[in-house]
Amino acid sequence: MFDFTDNELLELLKEDVPFLDLTTYLQDINDKKARLEIYTREDIVVSCSEESARIAKLMNCEVDFFVPSKQKIKKGELILSFIGDYNLIHKIWRTTQLILEYSCKMATYTQNMKEEILKVNNHCELLTTRKTYPFAKKFCIKSILVGGAFPHRLNLTETVLLFPHHRKVYATSEEFYYRIKEIKQKALEKKIIIESSDFNDAINLMKYGADVLQLDKMDIKIIDEIVKYKNNNFPWIKLLVSGNINLLNIKNFASTQIDGVVSSSMYLCGMSDLGTKLTILE
Repeated sequence: MFDFTDNELLELLKEDVPFLDLTTYLQDINDKKARLEIYTREDIVVSCSEESARIAKLMNCEVDFFVPSKQKIKKGELILSFIGDYNLIHKIWRTTQLILEYSCKMATYTQNMKEEILKVNNHCELLTTRKTYPFAKKFCIKSILVGGAFPHRLNLTETVLLFPHHRKVYATSEEFYYRIKEIKQKALEKKIIIESSDFNDAINLMKYGADVLQLDKMDIKIIDEIVKYKNNNFPWIKLLVSGNINLLNIKNFASTQIDGVVSSSMYLCGMSDLGTKLTILE
């Protein structure tokens, strides 16, 4: 998949402990070791356990157990356990747990969405937007990959995606349609993706050479009609749907036999219900 650098993980820890842990400093306990165990209170897909374990190791703790990313575990099962100095355990406790709470929830939600798609459409991909929450993109992307989704676009540099705002510079829709060929010629190694919210516009975009259409906030009946037209006339074009799609309605959109569903909902699904247990060893 991909790795986080030690510096990235230490910077994350630094956000929570910029100087010292004032509480344990005032306790003045210097001769105790402890074990911290992080477990789940719900069924989850584990994600980013490697990063939490790495933070523990960077703080001179011994990791004696962790469940790798992508594995499913049941309510009550252990995710991560590490042993170290009492003060260090408290220093990293919240950060290691927080990473798991957010990333496991995203991975679990993502996998649940993927499973809903596969109930009705086995060739439809689950794609994620670049609307990750600020300063946490790598954790978000790893979590959705663990859950079985794929990034729709990671940044503005990698893909060509023309939104309605990009059309404002053209006097008419027809002028924009004619410019599609020019854009395709310049970016000859790229797929040209164009967003549309109108049936007639979508048909015209197919005729003028769009490679992928992103059907945004469309009624499912209209999406059905566009899919049928595409299959009969331009079977090589790919169709995506987007706009307020989540776990509750994704099956309905996938049932149109669309090629891909684009969603941001996995970034907004909350946190897994995890618990911790601290044991003093000495």
